[in-house]
This record gives sequence, structure tokens and C-alpha cells, in this order.
Amino acid sequence: MDIAAAIRDEMKEAWLPSIYRDKIRSGRTRAYKLDILARQNQAEIQYTLLGIELRVGRRRFACPELATARYLRVFARIGCREFALPYDISQISGIADELETSWQRSLVLLDKAKVDRNEGLARLVKAVRAEIAEIGPGEAMPLFDRETKQRKGE
Repeated sequence: MDIAAAIRDEMKEAWLPSIYRDKIRSGRTRAYKLDILARQNQAEIQYTLLGIELRVGRRRFACPELATARYLRVFARIGCREFALPYDISQISGIADELETSWQRSLVLLDKAKVDRNEGLARLVKAVRAEIAEIGPGEAMPLFDRETKQRKGE
């Protein structure tokens, strides 16, 4: 049996792509692109004099605050180049917590399985990245189709 499928079955709704589909893409989001390689990456959050940066390999990405850096780090680790970012910044911290917890739990389940760590991790990363790519990043900007006082009945 494929290790990624076994971990997916074990985690159910806590599986990282499930969180992405149900809690991120179901809300108002904007598409985000990282100029990184589509493979497993080392991603670090760095505090500089100019603010917070996410370092992926030799590339650095400026982040407005820590929650966004944590959110981006999850996707950078698995090599997702295009994904959705919640438009409401107050939601990012909570979702970043869930995504990081899901990723760490996946790694714990991988360690419990009796498989080669490197090969299992490569399969896990590839499966997660493929599912997120299938769900897609959405639109570059969210739709603002809510009725307001100025646009009643248009």
C-alpha cells in the first residue's frame, strides 16, 4: 500500500490537502506564487532589520508578519509553487497552526510506518503537492460581489 494513501486514511479531515480544500479554498482567497523548485525544500523564517523573511534555498521572500511567513513555509516545504492565501489576514494565524500541525502529524505517522524515511517522505510530499495542485490556487484576487449601500440592486 502507498504510504501517502495510508497516512491520508489515518488523518482523515486533518490531512493537509483536506484542510486546504475545506478551510482555505472554501473562503475568500487570493492566488499566491512562490518562485521555488517543485520539490521538498528547506524553508526557514528569518528575522532581519527590514522585517520577517522566508528563506527557501537561496531565495528570500519578504513577509508582512509572522503568521503569513508560517503559512507560506508550509507550502514552501512541500514545493507548492501556486496556492491560495486567505484574503482575511486575521484567519492566517489559525490556519497556519492547523497546517503546521497536520504536516508534523504526517511526519510522525511516516516515522511510525516501517518504510525508508527518504523514500516515504518523497512520496508523501509528492502526494500532498499533487492534491493541492488539483484543488488549485483560485483567482488572483477575490470577487467582491457583496451587496453594499452604494451598489444596491446593480
